[in-house]
Amino acid sequence: MTVADTTARPLDTEFDRGTAVTEDPAEPGVHHAELDGGWRIGGGINGGLLLATAARALSRELGTAAGHTDPYAISGYYLSASRPGPATLRTEVVRRGRTLSTGQVSLSQPGPDGIEVERLRVLGSYGDLDAQHADVRTSATPPELPPPDRCISTDQAPPEFLAQADLLHRLDLRLDPACVGWALGAPSGNGVIRGWLRLADGREPDPLMLLLAADALPPVTFDLGLFGWTPTLELTVHVRAKPAPGWLLLSHATRNLAGGYLEEDAEVWDSTGRLVAQSRQLAAAPRP
Repeated sequence: MTVADTTARPLDTEFDRGTAVTEDPAEPGVHHAELDGGWRIGGGINGGLLLATAARALSRELGTAAGHTDPYAISGYYLSASRPGPATLRTEVVRRGRTLSTGQVSLSQPGPDGIEVERLRVLGSYGDLDAQHADVRTSATPPELPPPDRCISTDQAPPEFLAQADLLHRLDLRLDPACVGWALGAPSGNGVIRGWLRLADGREPDPLMLLLAADALPPVTFDLGLFGWTPTLELTVHVRAKPAPGWLLLSHATRNLAGGYLEEDAEVWDSTGRLVAQSRQLAAAPRP
C-alpha cells in the first residue's frame, strides 16, 4: 500500500468519511451514519471503527456546552454484527461536569424485517485533553521492534485473507517479524502481536483514531494457532493524550483464554514514545 499526501484535509480522509455522522434536525440527540463496507473485517464492520463512529456522535453532544470533545474512557458493548449501510445513533447526556461529562449512545440498523436492531451500546466520559495536567509518571515502556520499513506489510497477506478484510486496504499496517509465525504455519503460542500503524491516505492520528487503533491488529488468537472470526463482545479504551503525528506503535496480548472467551489488552504509543491509549476487550475465541 502506498501512503498519500499527509496534508490531506480531515474531511477528505477515509477515516473521517467512514465515521461521519449527521445530526437529525427533527430529533435532538439523534444522528445518522452510513457504515462503509470498506471497513469490514469478515462479515461485519470493524469494532474500533464502530466505536469511533459512536464516539464522534457523543463528542458532538458533550462538546456543545463545556468543550468536552475528547473521549477519556469509553466502553462499547457489541450486541449484534453491524453491516454496511445506514445506521442511527441515539445519544443521551448522563451528566455534564466542569472537567468531565458522561453520555451514552446506541447504534442501530434496520433488520431484515425493517425493524431496528441495536448493534452497539456505548458509555463514555469526555473532557478536554489539552487542559490535562502536564505531569506524567509511568513505568510503562514501548515494546522494541524493528522500524516500519523492516516489518511485514499486511498487503503481503494471502489474497484469500485480504478478500475477507477490506479494512486492511484503508490501513498501512506493518507487523513485527517476531510475531508473524502464525502466517507461516508456526504460531508462537505466546498470544502477542505487535506492529506499526498509520492510515493509508496519510491522515494523522487523533483521539478518535486511537479507538480504531486499539482494534486494528489481527486477533491475538492467530498467535495461539486459532484462526477464524474472533468477535468483540466488549471493548474499553482509555485515551491518555493526544497523539503526535506519525506512526503509532501497537501491542496486543492475551494471558487468559478460557471457556471459549479471551481478553485482549492493547497499548498504543505515538511517534514520541508516549503511551497515548490503553484498551481491553473481551472476545469470543474462534470455534474449533
